[in-house]
Amino acid sequence: MATTKWTIDPTHSEIGFKVKHMMFTNVSGKFENYDANIVTENDDFTKASIDFSADINSIDTHNSDRDNHLKSADFFDVDNHPKMTFKASSFTKTSDDKYELAGDLSLKGVTKFVQLSTEYSGLMKDPWGNTKVGLTISGKINRKDWGLNWNSALETGGVLVGEDVNLNIELQLIKQ
Repeated sequence: MATTKWTIDPTHSEIGFKVKHMMFTNVSGKFENYDANIVTENDDFTKASIDFSADINSIDTHNSDRDNHLKSADFFDVDNHPKMTFKASSFTKTSDDKYELAGDLSLKGVTKFVQLSTEYSGLMKDPWGNTKVGLTISGKINRKDWGLNWNSALETGGVLVGEDVNLNIELQLIKQ
């Protein structure tokens, strides 16, 4: 059985997230530096081995003060936990182009099992002859499950930062 290695095309991919701010708007962010080791049997992603990591220092929410706070011990504690990792345990087809990506997400020294909805675009060739695949991955996690507990009470009631983090990941993979 032949194996295929895939790499992330960083110019056409984004590892993004959104969190409620002041209980009524969303703040979005992304990680600029990340890597993955993805190997499939032939081109079958249901049998894929997927290991992903992101450099927490590369977090970007379009506000350097907020980014620095997120890197501090109040949140990610980047000095002690510089990477976020995900190791897939399954990639299961649920309907035509819909899949469920499941595995262990590790943040701040805590590992939890997560299930993420995934849309698989199928294989296609770009204008330069490269075989590519597109994946849109989404899901919701509670940041407190990973020890990201910092918050501030609002004078009018409620809290500054929501607990739920919506993951919005767009990946374009290149067949090696």
